[in-house]
Amino acid sequence: MDLAQLKQNRNLLFWSLHVLGWSAYGVSQYVGALLYGKPVSYVQYIAVAAASGCVLTMPLRYICRWLWKKPPAVMMAGALAAAWVTACFLRVIMNWFYHRCVEPEWPIVHWHEYFSGALSSTYLIMCWVGLYFGVKYYESLQSQRIATLQAASLAQEAQLKMLRYQLNPHFLFNTLNAISTLILDNRNSTANNAVTGLSEFLRYTLDQDPMKKVTVAQEIDALNLYLNIETMRFGSRLRLNYAIEDAASTMLVPSLLLQPLIENAIKYAVSPREQGGQIRIGAHVTGGMLQLEVADDGPGMIDATRLANGRGVGIRNTRERLQVLYGERGTVAVTNTDPGLRVSLTFPAERATAPN
Repeated sequence: MDLAQLKQNRNLLFWSLHVLGWSAYGVSQYVGALLYGKPVSYVQYIAVAAASGCVLTMPLRYICRWLWKKPPAVMMAGALAAAWVTACFLRVIMNWFYHRCVEPEWPIVHWHEYFSGALSSTYLIMCWVGLYFGVKYYESLQSQRIATLQAASLAQEAQLKMLRYQLNPHFLFNTLNAISTLILDNRNSTANNAVTGLSEFLRYTLDQDPMKKVTVAQEIDALNLYLNIETMRFGSRLRLNYAIEDAASTMLVPSLLLQPLIENAIKYAVSPREQGGQIRIGAHVTGGMLQLEVADDGPGMIDATRLANGRGVGIRNTRERLQVLYGERGTVAVTNTDPGLRVSLTFPAERATAPN
């Protein structure tokens, strides 16, 4: 049984520490007896003292467990009283054995001599009680720490799921309107393909665990489900350019991290313009950091206040997801180009492990 299993078995842990503690007491007393040249009978006296202490302190476990739930004043007073009573019983056994086997020429005359040394034994028992409460307090702190970590983990998971499922409803509305137009134009085959593509994309977004990371290559495959639908809508007006380095294709990214950024690019750089526009999707690794880019050749961010609405919704969503996952190491940079806009995401590169 290893240490982790021992910690899980509270009874075994208590009895192990209990016996080990009193054994250590006996060994320390034995070493002192050797240094002072005590007789063999004194060694027997030490063994009786250690064994008696081990047995008499057993009930203290249940007393201390009951006191643990009481107010501090009651707990301290009860612990001191229990330690003193236990010490009195211990001294009676120790003094009786000492005067009978170690120093028989010095018999006990008065009854109160049986309790001689009860104060020093009380200190010893209080050490036992202190250790018990100390271990109990440490376990309580560990339990609270684990509960806090679990709560933080659940909160983080909930936040990631909330951010992950914030798909822009305009995509659904526009796609359904486009399908409706295709049906009215009797382009039933194209409409059917659009419905199939929409179904596959929505199934992917709902089935994919928001907490799970995918490789850049898998992310591009998922984005293609979305872009295939948009290509049916815009035709040659939507031009795509991929610049994915081989080293970056196996790196892990949060699923559908780029989708809202590409949706923004289509909304502001492709849809409003008769000639459409070009969207460039890039990925490369530099200095242990993965950088993803979504760039377009549209009008760019003319007014910085647009970050608070419009494009800002997708950018803010992406920034929050990166901050939750990577903290300060996950950044989003928005840069006006001439022409267009580039959004760069930078976070620690994490290579996908090969399946067993």
